Amino acid sequence: MNITNDIISAYIDNLYVNGNAKLEELREFAEKEHVPIILKDTEKLLKVILKLKEPARILEIGTAVGYSSCVFTDCCGCDVITIESDDETADAAQLNIENLGFADHIEVKRGDARTVIASLDQNEKFDILFVDAAKSHYREFWDLAMPLMNDGSMVICDNVLMKGMTASDQYDTRGRYKTSIKKMRRFIDYINSLDYADTTVLAVGDGISISLIDKRKYDNRI
Repeated sequence: MNITNDIISAYIDNLYVNGNAKLEELREFAEKEHVPIILKDTEKLLKVILKLKEPARILEIGTAVGYSSCVFTDCCGCDVITIESDDETADAAQLNIENLGFADHIEVKRGDARTVIASLDQNEKFDILFVDAAKSHYREFWDLAMPLMNDGSMVICDNVLMKGMTASDQYDTRGRYKTSIKKMRRFIDYINSLDYADTTVLAVGDGISISLIDKRKYDNRI
């Protein structure tokens, strides 16, 4: 189910142009094999943000096959640290990153994101945090990564509307995702309540939140 409607989504998808033949091939493979990657309209929005922001370093939680990391570096030449918990998936991502020629810019770290984030050098700051991993842990990812963010940085979280389920229980037709839905709603409420983050939630892709971080307010919150 699309969170807008099929006609609008199809129209927007028809406007999509990748611009990188190898990335386009990787997208086609991922879609054919049902590997979850960023949707086309999400990708287009992220590219605009990247070109405006011109980040030097991005921290990504949730590598999958490495598609989004490669999009980021291809778009603005940034360095990316991306975290993947599954070894087999991380292997595939590493191979794709090397095949696309981005190995000098993208580092794949393996393990539970919460443990990996805690192990990162606190002096190595990031301009963008992109979260696209286990939905029930978004709050933990946010809190752990915040000390690593620069002033004026952005936190972008994908799939926050969860196929509409975040907005209404009616989309969870079998009641299978009650816990994840509750946690995502709490997360959205949380980031919208923070005085150091200006946040918007957009019905793009499967829902995306964008937060601009005032690190001075964050550092002075206690």
